[in-house]
Amino acid sequence: MKIEDDFLGQKEFDEIQTLMMGSFFSWYYNDFIDYEDDENKFQFVYCFYEMHAPTSSVTELLSPIIKIINPYSIRKIKANLLTRTPKIVENKFHTDMTFLPEEQLKQWTTSIFYINTNNGYTKFKDGTKVESVANRMISFPANMKHTGTSCTDERTRVIINFNYFK
Repeated sequence: MKIEDDFLGQKEFDEIQTLMMGSFFSWYYNDFIDYEDDENKFQFVYCFYEMHAPTSSVTELLSPIIKIINPYSIRKIKANLLTRTPKIVENKFHTDMTFLPEEQLKQWTTSIFYINTNNGYTKFKDGTKVESVANRMISFPANMKHTGTSCTDERTRVIINFNYFK
């Protein structure tokens, strides 16, 4: 696992954060978080890239990140927004590309880019926790089971997931 703070230059980061945390970004309601049978859980999502192709008019905004990670192929780029909860809620452990067999999955990379700082975190099956810090990027083999959480100290927790082949 690789954790990189101050991943982007301040100007590049501010452009992404300002858009995604602003009033005019089009978030879409999703009535589950990790699995469709999640009870009483929801999140808002935005898909930048799906099935190896851009799906958004603002995908270009992520080009500074894409240049750094330098993927051979991008499977998906999706942002998640979770709302504040009274207590931190840990979601279920998962991998992002469950359709791939384990042998292939470990050849892909998952990265999580944090848009805002809050007391939520990403937790891995081995117990490792990575705090939500704005402009932080974590990258790990796509077969590592992980989960996200809500937060209690900010109105939202916003991240972008990248699934790609190096």
